[in-house]
This record gives sequence, C-alpha cells and structure tokens, in this order.
Amino acid sequence: MGGGRLVRARRGPHHPAPAARRLAARCRALTRLDRTLSPHPAIPTVSASANAVLEHVRPHGHVIVPLGNGEPIALMDALEGAAAAGDLTGVTVHQMHALRDRPYLHGEYGDRLQHVSYFLSHITRPCYQKGTVQLVPNHFSEVYSHMQRRAHDPLVIACASPADRHGYFSLGVSADYTSSFIGRARFFLEVNDRMPRTFGRNQIHISQIEGFIRNDRQLVEVPPPEMDEHDHTIAAFVAERIPDGACLQTGIGAIPNAIMSALGSHRDLGVHTELISDGLVDLVEAGIVNGVRKMHNRTKVVGTFCLGTQRLYDFVHENAAIELWSARYVNDPRLLSRERNFVSINATLSVDFLGQCASETLAGRYYSSSGGQVDFARGAMYSEGGQGFIVLHSTAGDGSISRIVPQFGTGEVVTNSKNTVDKVVTEYG
Repeated sequence: MGGGRLVRARRGPHHPAPAARRLAARCRALTRLDRTLSPHPAIPTVSASANAVLEHVRPHGHVIVPLGNGEPIALMDALEGAAAAGDLTGVTVHQMHALRDRPYLHGEYGDRLQHVSYFLSHITRPCYQKGTVQLVPNHFSEVYSHMQRRAHDPLVIACASPADRHGYFSLGVSADYTSSFIGRARFFLEVNDRMPRTFGRNQIHISQIEGFIRNDRQLVEVPPPEMDEHDHTIAAFVAERIPDGACLQTGIGAIPNAIMSALGSHRDLGVHTELISDGLVDLVEAGIVNGVRKMHNRTKVVGTFCLGTQRLYDFVHENAAIELWSARYVNDPRLLSRERNFVSINATLSVDFLGQCASETLAGRYYSSSGGQVDFARGAMYSEGGQGFIVLHSTAGDGSISRIVPQFGTGEVVTNSKNTVDKVVTEYG
C-alpha cells in the first residue's frame, strides 16, 4: 500500500441552486440504498469494497474505532487482511470495550497492526494479560484528550446509520469519544442499514468524510442479566432515597436494572448517563422518566452510548426523547455539578473499611478500567442535593469471599477514593 498523501479534489465555482439540487438527489439515492451518487467532486461516493479504506491508512498511522457496536466490522476485516498480507506498517488501533474477537488482538500480526485499549472487555482482558494489548488508564470524560495526544492525524473508522435527506449520517448507538473527532479528523464510514439513527451531537455530513461503504449487519445484543433477591433488596434501599425529579446516572448489570425496575412510583425523573440500557425503556414509555425538571437538555434522555437488546435499539431509533452526545460532554463533572439532585449509581468489585472502591482490578489483575465512575461520583458530590451510590453484593462466589475487606491486597487499584465515595449499599443496607 502506498503511503502517499491524500489530495482532495478542488471545488468548482459555487452555484447554490444546482448544488442544492445535486445534494438533495444524492440523499434520496442514499435513502433508497442506491449505489450511484451525485458526481460532485468534493463529495465521496459509496465504495464497492471495504478495501477502499486502505488508501487512507498511513504507515505508522493511528486508527480510532468506536466502542461496542460502533466498530465497523467490514472495515476492520480489511485492516486485518492488509496486515496479514504484509501491507500495513506500524498501524495502531485505539478503542474502548471491543466486543469482537480478532486475530490482531492476540498479536497475530506483530507491530503491523496493534491495539491500544481504553477499557478492557471480556475480549481484550485476556489479551492484555498476555501482553498483546496495551491499556491506557483514564476517566471516560478524558478519553478523547488521551487519544488526541497519542494519535497524530488519525483516521476514524466507524459504523453509522444511513444518511438522512440532508446528507447527515448518525453515529447511531456509539457517540462515545468518536463524535468529538467530527470536524477534527478524517472519517471513513461503514453505513449499516440496521444502525439506529439517534439524535444529539453525533451527526456527520457526507462532505466531512473521506468515503463510505454499505453493510447490513445485526448489532451485537447484550441481554439484561437475571436479577436475584439480593439485587432487589439493594434496589429497594437505593430507590427509597431517590427523590421525585432527580436526574439519574446508572450503569449496566443486574443491580442497576433492579434499581430502575424499583422506580415505578416515582415522578418526573431525568436521565443523564453514560450508558443507555434496556432498563430505561419501560420508565420512559411509562412517563416516569420525562426530564421536565432537568437543568440541562430538559425533557431529553442524554447518554453517550447504548448497549442492550434489539428492543433497546428499536426504541432509540429516531426517538426525539433520546440524545447521544460525546463522553467529553456527558461525563463532564463540571456540567453534572450544575444539575440539581443528580444521583449517580455505580457498581464496584470491592470496598475497603476506609470506603475506597476497587472497581477495575480483581485479585490484583486488571479487569476493566475506571470508565466514568469517578466522573459521575464527583459530579454528584458537587450537585445541589446530589447523591452518589456505590452498589455491590457483600460476598462473591458461594458467599465465602467477602467483598468488604479491611484493606486491599497487593496490586488492587483504587478507582474511587474515600474522599469521593458517598453511600455504599449492599443487601444488608
């Protein structure tokens, strides 16, 4: 693959009316899934092969990939194919929470294609432990800044929804750090006909991208875990302390889902959260979550990515009540602190007698990363009427291992310090 510099086609004279007609025709063609688009030289046309992305990958270059379902499968396949053929040199992929296992994550292609993680998943965790994946410690609100410093002139490859009639693609269920690069980096899109179109600050215009391909692929589903008696007990303790009109942040898992199911008698709740999951759907449809008392993004459920079942993905598609923004905005503690009665609910792996939380290591080995836990905990700490809940079962396994310990062992990392932690809740209170 050549490493030559990409030169954009020069724009011709400006003729507003014909240009508008050409763009309108192009967007109608996109909506109908046609393969031929307007020939305007500054607007990319659909590529027949994912290998088209390789023209935009530079030797020793950096590639930004969204987390979760934002990962463009065919484009990543093309990168791996080029690495296997020896056509890549020193390319680094930057990504949080990868959901798909790939040979390059296991060091298959050496330094031709490498992975830097900003949050370990069940896929990248064993790879990190083997030394074939790197990990950058971070708070989610700062991931974009970390990537900016580490990735010079990156290429962003991402899944997107089909364009609307104005020529705007949506980054769908993964705004995360990726949306912060819009207008600041080169983009090549994989347009997935099954990707929900979401609102908020995650749209990118066809004139802002290098190119795109089309695909039709089912999104990965993550069903809600089964809730047990302890989960419901913890949920009841938390729910009774949440006032009407509060603005909530909660994560994924059995306890957060149990908490959302325990809020059926509340009124006028708002949501400003990192992750939008299935547990939220019923609350919005019942009118319990309506956001009318929110200080920011009033009446909107605000998140930075969605992960759940097809029911959730169908729910967020073209739903005016849902907005996905960059994590730089959603997770900003300074913004959260200005939201009255902001309630942060996060799970942890272990708590010591000082109230410190070890949320990213297990038995002295990295399990995930900090994510947005500290972002939201500090936002709640400074919010007028704010509360921060850390939730966990008191024991692990068959009940023989206590998660409440006098002090952490060697190698355990403190995620949330004793100075930030507000309330710790187990099944005992």
